[in-house]
Formats: sequence, structure tokens, C-alpha cells
Amino acid sequence: MVAFGKKLRESQIEEWQGCYINYKLMKKKVNRYRQQIEVGTQNGDNFLMDFSRLLDCEIERIVLFLLEQQGQLATRLSDLRQQHHALLQQPDGSRISELQEAYRAVGCDLLRLLSFVEINAIGLRKILKKFDKRFGYKFTDYYVKTRANHPYSQLRQVFKHVGFGAVVGAICRNLADLQDLQHHQGNYISIYDHPALSHPDPVIDSIRSAVEKLSNSTNYLHFLGRHAFIMEDDLPTPSQDDSADQRYHFMSLLLNLVNTFLYMVNTYIIVPTADSYSLSLGAAATVCGVVIGSMAVAQVFSSVYFSAWSNRSYFRPLVFSSVVLLVGNTLYALAFDLNSISVLLIGRLFCGLGSARAVNRRYISDCVPLKLRMQASAGFVSASALGMACGPALACLLQKNFKISKLTFNENTLPGWLMTLAWLVYLLWLWISFREPSLETKEAAVPQEANAGPLAKVAVNSDFTQPLLVKSEAKQQDDGEDQECDDIEEDSGEFQKPVTSIVMAYRLLTPSVKVQLFVYFMLKYAMEILLAESSVITGYYFIWQSSSVAVFLACLGLTVLPVNIIVGNYIGNMFEERQVLLASEIMVCFGILLSFQVFIPYSVPQYVGSALITFVSAEVLEGVNLSLLSRVMSSRLSRGTYNGGLLSTEAGTLARVIADGTITLSGYLGESRLLNITLAPALLICISSIIATCFTYNSLY
Repeated sequence: MVAFGKKLRESQIEEWQGCYINYKLMKKKVNRYRQQIEVGTQNGDNFLMDFSRLLDCEIERIVLFLLEQQGQLATRLSDLRQQHHALLQQPDGSRISELQEAYRAVGCDLLRLLSFVEINAIGLRKILKKFDKRFGYKFTDYYVKTRANHPYSQLRQVFKHVGFGAVVGAICRNLADLQDLQHHQGNYISIYDHPALSHPDPVIDSIRSAVEKLSNSTNYLHFLGRHAFIMEDDLPTPSQDDSADQRYHFMSLLLNLVNTFLYMVNTYIIVPTADSYSLSLGAAATVCGVVIGSMAVAQVFSSVYFSAWSNRSYFRPLVFSSVVLLVGNTLYALAFDLNSISVLLIGRLFCGLGSARAVNRRYISDCVPLKLRMQASAGFVSASALGMACGPALACLLQKNFKISKLTFNENTLPGWLMTLAWLVYLLWLWISFREPSLETKEAAVPQEANAGPLAKVAVNSDFTQPLLVKSEAKQQDDGEDQECDDIEEDSGEFQKPVTSIVMAYRLLTPSVKVQLFVYFMLKYAMEILLAESSVITGYYFIWQSSSVAVFLACLGLTVLPVNIIVGNYIGNMFEERQVLLASEIMVCFGILLSFQVFIPYSVPQYVGSALITFVSAEVLEGVNLSLLSRVMSSRLSRGTYNGGLLSTEAGTLARVIADGTITLSGYLGESRLLNITLAPALLICISSIIATCFTYNSLY
């Protein structure tokens, strides 16, 4: 992968090169500060003040250029508006087309300006993150708090692109009006009066995409896709997307999504009956925590080897996963007739060892083109949510009891047999339809100096050659400085190549990343406590049967997509992600508090209401958390075995393991105390995550 400094230079618009953030200078400053601190010639307060002043100057230069360019666009739009007004008085088809092209030209220049803002925003975030990492300061927190909230904030101009909305609105409205004038004979139909009315125009579509990418504005598809936590490079190169285009195969993508769906069904189909299955084998009902959690324990290890395996192949890990899951579910179903809790647990361990979600994520990240990646990510999350809902729903339908030969088929064993059949069918489909993509990386072509042909022997005056030589030497010196700067970045570990060990990955985690991983741990812990002990709690307090528990869990799972629609289309457009994050954490905390048994008797409305608040808030929190995590995490964790997706998966899986272990251990104190004892650590972890979020709140700007 290419260093960010080099990507930044390659992405710049040539005539605006002097107006971009001077990333190289600031990187040199950071390295110089580090050297001065090591030799003891620099005081910490001095270089903090010096770097703050440098950032202020850089941001001011960027903002003034933005204002200048916006002014030029506004002037052009004002001139076009006068022509538009004259055209309304005397409609002319040819002039309408000319005016449309003129507006599109302004739109293209606006796209360049939006790209300029995006590159500078990425550069600022990276240099702030680099500074914090080098010196262990909370400089980002200080800088954002003092600059972003100031009434004369220039930082907000860069990160919130203040003023662009008016230009975008003017272009979109006038192009729509001209289309209306051309096709509706002057019947005025405003985009403000009819927002749903479609005015297809490639420039408008490009502007909307650029604005959505740059701003906090989002939509359901993008919000849903963030749940997948498939990290991308900050400035992806065309060669990377070309490589993904060559690898892309729709049926292979579909098979990965089906794998995700089946695995989630496999995870949750046994939850409603885990306690009764444990009792039938002579164990306590609370052993259901171990039964459910054993799958998560194995997943802690399987995620690592599947992630490493996907560096070389996608097909073989998926085949291995299907075979292991087939064996695991068979053992789970046979445990009843063998009357062995050990076989039951071994079966669930096998199921956990077959977790190929790391492969599914990796396939989407590496083999799906950028233009389809968000849809694929949303499909990944939708498949997971659908599997979460279908698992308990299927368990509700499997309330049968019969025998074939010596095999028993009842509500406890049928989930295992059903999943065995499902994985067998999937394995056959996979073998027939999956296409293994080429894993060869496409090397960037190195431009060769063209042969200029025979040189004409021309006498040249030395007065003309001297400036050229000086300019050439200056350019070589500048290139040498660039190379030196890139070498420093490479030597200091910032060179953009995947990490090769978990220790190296941990070193790349800034305080903001650690807090977001802790938040992810918290929400997974809270959700696992809620779901895994539901059958025991509802059976003890409300005497619910397995079918009632299955319906309850299925209803919870069905809330995932509607909630994400609301958040993605409405809440995400009104508030910043960090605000939604903190509010969601508080709501999870409120849901946990409401779940405690304080009043006797413990009522169904209290339990269902608190469970709904906790689950829905955790789902909202997950999307925002993973979105922020992808923003603050190092881009070096976007590829390789120890990538960001693996780290988040491990954090979530570890949370599930601890939660399931807590349920089992708490069960020894009696079912009457189970609810409050398991909720106490969840509440403590949730409060801790809220406090940690407050400490790093400004770094999420």
C-alpha cells in the first residue's frame, strides 16, 4: 500500500497544489518535535503551542481558498440566474440546453471543490491522530474543543463544509427547473414542493454522492452498511478498484451472504431451547450459558485462522467452515440420544470453529468493487439481522416430538438436524457455484521514460540553460525531501502496509480506538446477557414455554431493520454520529436499569419493555460505533490478517464469552438471583463506557 503523503500528492488538483494542507511540513514538524524531546531541547508546552499555531495557519489558508472558490461559483451562478430569468420570458430550446450545460460545468467545478475539502479533512484527521500517537497527548481533544466550538470556528468550515449547501441547492434547483421548462412547457414544479420528484442528471447524482460521503448526512443503505465494519482506504486508487472489478463474481458474493445468514440462524436457533436441552441431559438450566457461549469461545480462535486463511483463498475456508458446521450440528442433535452433555458442548464448539464471518467480510472488502461495496455491506448486515430473527422463529416451528429408528426428533434436537441439512445443501451449492478470485496483486505500472529519438544538435545559450538547471536541481532537492519524509514515515512504522501480529495491531490503537472497541464490547455484552438468559428468566418469572421465548426473540430480531431505517434516514441526518453514540449508550444504560428486579412481582411489561429499549439502543449504538471506529482506526488495519474487522469481532466475541460465563456462574446462586447478578456487571461496564466516551468525545469530531 502507498503512504498517505504520496496518495495525497497524487490526488491533488494540479492548479490548486499550493492550497492543500501541507501534510509533509506538519509530518516533519512532528518528527522534529520527537527528536527534540528525546535530546531534551524542547518543552512539551512549547511544541504544543507551536503545532497549534501551525494547524491554525494551515486551516485558515484552506478556508480562505474555499471561500474564494465558493465566491467564484456564486458569481457564475448569479450570471446564469440572469440568463435563466431572461429565458423564462422567451423560452428557446437551444438556449435551454446551453444553460443546462453551463450549470453542469459549475457542478463539475463544485465536485472538484468537494474533493478538495475531503482530502484536506482526511489530512487533518491523520495528522492529529499521528500527533496523539507520537506523544501520548490528548491534543485532538484539546484542539477540537477549543476550535470547533468557537463562534468564529474555521475548523467547522473544513469538517462541516459550511456554505456548500447553498451552491448545491442552486445547481440542483436550476437544473431541475430547466428540465421542467423543457418537458412540461413551463409548468413550474419545485424540488422543494416535491422532494420525491426525480430529475435524473449525472452531475446532480455525483454531487449528491460527494456531499453524502463528505457530510454527516446519510441514508439507510449507508447506515446499514456501516454495521459490517468493512474498512476502506482513505484515498482508494483506481488500480485497487480495477482489481476488485476483476475479482467480482455475484454468485460468490451471494454465497458469502448466505453463509452469514445461516451462521446467524445457527447461533440463535438453539437459544429458546438451550435451558430445556440442558435439563434433559441432567444439567442445570443455567448451563445454557455454557451451551450458547461455547460457540463464542471457539469463534475467538476461528476468527484468527479464518482471517489468515483468507489471505490465500476464499473457497477453501468456506468449504472447511461448512463441513465443520455440518459435523457440529450433527453432534448437537445426537447428544440427546447419547444422553451426553459433553457431546452437546463439543457440537457447539465445532459450530464456533466454523465461523467464517471473517472470510465473508474480507471477500466484500477485497473482491467487491467500490461502487457496490456499500450495497454488499448492507446485504451482509441484513443477512445477519434476518438470521438473528429467523433462528428463534424456526425454533418456534420445531415444536415436534417423534422418532425415526433410534433417532429422536424433538424441540431440542430438531434445530441441530435442520441446520445439518441446511449446511449440507449450502456445501453442495458452494462446490458448484463459487468462483475463486485471483489473489495476485496488481502491481502498479512504473512509467518509463519515453525514448525521445535522435537529439538535434542545437547550440543553446548558457543563460537559458542555467535557470533550467537551477530549477531542475531545486525539483530534485524537493523530491529528495519528499522521499526522505516518506522514508521517515516508513521507518517509524507509518508506512501503509498490513500489520503482521496482534501486538503490532495493538500498538496502532489510539485512546479513541480503544474506547470505541470498549463500547463495542459493552453493547455485545449487554445484548448477550439479554438474549442468552431469556429462556431461563422468562421460564422462572412468567412460566413461558419455549415457543413463547422463540416468538419474543424473533420479534426483537425483527426490530433491527426498521430501527436502522429510522436512524439512517432521519436521526443520522439531524445529529452528529458522536451525539447519537452517547445518547445510545445512555439509553442502553437506562434499559439495563429498568431490567432490574426491584418490585415484586416482576412483570412481563417491565421485562419486555426494558429488553426492547436495551436491544434497540444497542443496535443503534452498534452502527454508529462501527462507523466511528472505522474513522479513527489506522488505515493499516484495513487489510491483512489482523485487520479492524477482526479486532472488533474479537472484542464482541470475548464479550459474549464473558457474558455467557457470567450467566452460568451466577446460576449457582439460584435462579431467583440470576437476573440482578448478571445485570450488575452489565450496568457497571455501560457506565464505564459512557465515562470513557465523554473523555474522548472531542476526538470523534
